[in-house]
Amino acid sequence: MKLYYSAGACSLAPHIALLEAGLPFELEKVDLKAKVTETGADFIAVNSKGYVPALALDNGQVLTEGAAVLQYIADQKPESALAPAAGTLARYQLQEWLTFISSEIHKPMATMFNPAQSADWKAAVSVSLSKRLDWLSVQLHGKDYVLDNHFSVADAYLFTVLSWTNVVGFSLAAWPQVQAYMARVAARPHVAAAMKQEGLLG
Repeated sequence: MKLYYSAGACSLAPHIALLEAGLPFELEKVDLKAKVTETGADFIAVNSKGYVPALALDNGQVLTEGAAVLQYIADQKPESALAPAAGTLARYQLQEWLTFISSEIHKPMATMFNPAQSADWKAAVSVSLSKRLDWLSVQLHGKDYVLDNHFSVADAYLFTVLSWTNVVGFSLAAWPQVQAYMARVAARPHVAAAMKQEGLLG
């Protein structure tokens, strides 16, 4: 498999998942502005949507969209327990988390990177995100990870998008439960390894 990624983007989540699962894979960095990979390939020919992650499978097919890519990786190594078994209630709860992270945290957080957004827009996004983080903080109470005490692909995704707060200037100081969660995930060896491979850690 080959993971097309951009450093620190949402593709960090499947990068973490691949390392946690112990699966063999290659990395190819993408310049998202130029739509060209580090080997000079046209990224649009890989993923016509023009964004990461894109996971090129060994059979030549390409899988895109973070939630799908993450679950595919988990299912390649069921013994890694990165996702509950398909068809179980726990799996639907994982999907519930992946959907929440995608729609309620990832998307609004991503808009804060846009230099064209007004101060009023960013303020409105901050209010919305704060409400979501209030809820998240309650859900994390007494738990190490979002699915009780077991690390899953949802944690790889949540950690990735919440790490953007450091870049856009959105403080997590009001949510110590969330801060503790972020520190817990960051301390995982495979999380640190993925970040180092992407040049996010020294």
